[in-house]
Formats: sequence, structure tokens, C-alpha cells
Amino acid sequence: MKRDFALKIFEGFSIDRWNDLVRPFDLVEMDKAAEKMVVSYIIGKYEENRGEKIDWEWMIYASVFDLLRKIALCDIKSPVQRLIHSKYPDEYLKLNEWVLTQYRDMIENDEIFNRFQDYIAAKCGNGSLTPAQEKTARVYGAAHKYSTMRELEMISMVNEPERLERIKKEVSADLQTFLDLRGLQLLITKQKPFDFLMRIEQLRFQTRWNQTPRVPKTSVLGHCFFVSVLTLLFMHETGIKMCPKRIYNNFFSALFHDLPEAVTRDIISPVKQATDGLPSIVKDIEDIIVNRELVPLMEDFYKDEILYFTSDEFQNRILRRGKTEHVTFEDLNSKYNSDKFNPVDGRMVRLADHYSALLEADSSIRYGITSKQIEDGRINLIKAYPFGTCINGIDAYFLFDSFNADKDGQRLFVF
Repeated sequence: MKRDFALKIFEGFSIDRWNDLVRPFDLVEMDKAAEKMVVSYIIGKYEENRGEKIDWEWMIYASVFDLLRKIALCDIKSPVQRLIHSKYPDEYLKLNEWVLTQYRDMIENDEIFNRFQDYIAAKCGNGSLTPAQEKTARVYGAAHKYSTMRELEMISMVNEPERLERIKKEVSADLQTFLDLRGLQLLITKQKPFDFLMRIEQLRFQTRWNQTPRVPKTSVLGHCFFVSVLTLLFMHETGIKMCPKRIYNNFFSALFHDLPEAVTRDIISPVKQATDGLPSIVKDIEDIIVNRELVPLMEDFYKDEILYFTSDEFQNRILRRGKTEHVTFEDLNSKYNSDKFNPVDGRMVRLADHYSALLEADSSIRYGITSKQIEDGRINLIKAYPFGTCINGIDAYFLFDSFNADKDGQRLFVF
């Protein structure tokens, strides 16, 4: 994966939303993408529980490609894009083809780029979807509109009603077409899944590295989505054809890996590691609080899955006879790369988590906003992956050492 591509995706933290309205907190594109995917998961699980087929892999890639489009077209407001689409379809197609050209040199993997092309074609009406993909697209579309409505609800407290009235009517009208989706019905009427989402939304208000100034600021929820995108890209870097369940588990394990912080808040790494025993104690306490405060808000048909995502989240693991087993990367590939084993590349999720933290620190330093905590954080993350370190098929040293230089190109340190 090219460093430039990762940095381009990272720009999602710098794209403001609703910047023509009063905003009580930062609303950025990465956070919207994260919440949309969480809502997609909730609604999708309700549809699966009703016997519907959801193409999760299509949804995962759609979430990434939508973010890439937003980054490329951030200067064109969504209503303007919709008008171009409806009144000037040929120009809309050309606009989206232009988006593809912006990423051609950044996306080295042909499979990813071909999927991106297919997604753009379908979005412009020049491609077709399978029945499962059409159902999935409706779930994803409903999540998009509902997460927009949630943003409107959150900023309505500080905006005169007249500023939002037209927008709310438009979003409500768009949501009408999706009201057959059971999960959406329960979210709109503020039932159990809404309470669960409210807890997850707290991660949107929590700022990472909150003990030091930093640019851009990143929320825990936005960070989680960025980690899930990086994890998806890392999967392609391995060259291994992973089974569908492994792709699904890896992505959503990354998306939910900081879920316990919704009830414990972010405890920064230096504090967690203040004593030898504290990391395991913090983990035990997280499990207790999650079971007490979050699990009762989950439905039975996805509760065990989310707990599987968030327990031992950074370990390679499988699920056999109802029990979690830690396994090696080699065994994941040779013995357990099958849906029936529920495989997860937990160490890959950890690598993506650390790489995200490195980008957060390095970007702020290069913007000129730094501190001892950020400087130490960058160096410690690079030092964590010395020469020869390979994590689940990824050359971690090469990945991290590319940041081992100051703004003048001088190496920060030599291993």
C-alpha cells in the first residue's frame, strides 16, 4: 500500500460537514462514514434475522469507495451533485470518471481499482447489481440517510429551526422509501437499537491524544473506521485469497475494536502501561463494564458476534465449537481459511491500529503542531516494528520506517 494513498484517505478527518451551519462539535467526513457503517451493520443484521441475504463484502467496499469519492469531490455539496446526476447524467458520469483518475496512481492493487470502477459504473447507472447487492444497497442507502438525520438532530439544538426545516423535510422524505427495513423502523422510533447507537455515538465525541493539541483532531469513532479501511487494504497486501467470513470479520473487528471505550472512555497508552499488570486489569474492567452497560442494548442475533469482535481483538483467532482459539497466521491460511472457522486476523487489526496512530502523530508534526507526547508517540510506534518484522504477511518495518524522517528528510533514529 502506498503511503500517499493512506495519507489521502486520512484527509477524511479534515473535511468538514455542515460548515454553513452552527456546529456544537466537529463534524467531519470520516466520522460520518464511520457512523454510516455502524448503522449499516445494525440494519443489515435485522434484515439477516428476517431471512434476507446481505452482501457484506459489497457493502464494505462501497463504504471505502464512497469515502474516496467524498474526499475527491468535497468542494461540491451533495445537493449539487444530485442535481448534476438528475439533469446532466453524462456530465455526472464524466465527473465520477475523473474521480477514478485521481486515484489511479495511488491504488496499486488492480482488484481494488476494478471494484472501484464497477462501483462507480453502478452508481452512475451503467452497471448492474445482483439481487443480494440491491438489497444491500438499500440497507446502505438507509444508513446513509439515517446517519445524516442523526447529524441534523445533533446540531438542531444550536441552529434556528428555519435553517434546518427544508433539509429535515428532504431527509425525512428520502427515509420514507426505506421504512420497510425493520432496523430503520426501530432506530427512527428510538427503540433498543437506538439506545445502542447512542452509546456508540459517544465515540464520536471522544478525541484521541486528548492530552495534547493536534491537527487534525481525530475522534475514536472516526479512527475505528480508518483502521477498518487500512485493514481491508492490508488484506490485499498479503496476496492471500481470504474467505468471505474472514474479510467480514477483519473489517468489522477493526470497526468495533474500540467499542468498550464508549463506556470506559479512551485511556491513553502511557497510562495503560504505567504498571506491568495494568493492561490486563484495564481489559478485565472493560469486559465487566461492557457486559453490564452495552450487552443489554444488543440484540441476541448479533450480540455474540460483536463480543467476538471486541474480545481478544488483537489476536489471530478462530471460533470452534463455540470457543475462541488463538492461532498463528500460518494456520489461519493453511487450516482455517474457511467460513466455518470464523477466522480473524487480529494482529493485522493491531497493525492497522498502530499505523493509524502513526499517521495521526506524523501529520500533526508536519503541520507544525507538536508536543513531547506526539514526538515520543511517533518514535515509539516506529521502534515497535524493527527491521525484519512481518505481521500477518505485511512487511511492518517497511511500512513504519517510511515515516522515520523529519521534515528535512533526515532519519529520526537508526535501529
